[in-house]
Amino acid sequence: MSIVVEHDKRRREILEKALDVFIDEGFEDVTFQKLADRCGITRTTLYIYFKNKKDIFNFSIKQLLQEVEEDITGVRKEKLSHTNKLVRVMTVIIERLEENRRLLLVVLNYLFYIAKSDYDPDYRVRRRTVRLRHILSTMLIEGIKAGEFADINVKDAVEFLYGILESAVFRLTVLRRTGADELRQAVVLAVQRLAAES
Repeated sequence: MSIVVEHDKRRREILEKALDVFIDEGFEDVTFQKLADRCGITRTTLYIYFKNKKDIFNFSIKQLLQEVEEDITGVRKEKLSHTNKLVRVMTVIIERLEENRRLLLVVLNYLFYIAKSDYDPDYRVRRRTVRLRHILSTMLIEGIKAGEFADINVKDAVEFLYGILESAVFRLTVLRRTGADELRQAVVLAVQRLAAES
């Protein structure tokens, strides 16, 4: 059991140091050797934990999305109105984005990198966020059925809410803001508007 705990601890340490390398060097210029050097281990040891730099990158994103999903699941179990649950979920996601600003910088760098290679960055992002969009859709549908939200076009409403989250990413990475307080207020107004329409 302690071997698994140590393995997980070491993976997290590697991920933290790898983020610094990705930020300093840019995704394109990072090599497995640079990652190993920064972690103070050999490449052979690094291969025990990850297959390549993309595996490290993907694992970081997967870990963040898993944490967000756990947060959302917790909020959805709370005894709140559908309106308050939706505000709370959006706020929790924005908080996670703020906490993971460094990872977002790496993701942005990666998206620029793949865009230069004729890959579709929008497809990659949508593939990673399909569950989040589904959860937001489900929450809106539940709110409509409960009579808290107007009978709105759910797809458009999800796109609007998701746009607020994209704006948070933009502000935290490109504009280098340290927080997204204005967007929390925008979430409250947006969700109240959905509720006021009913």
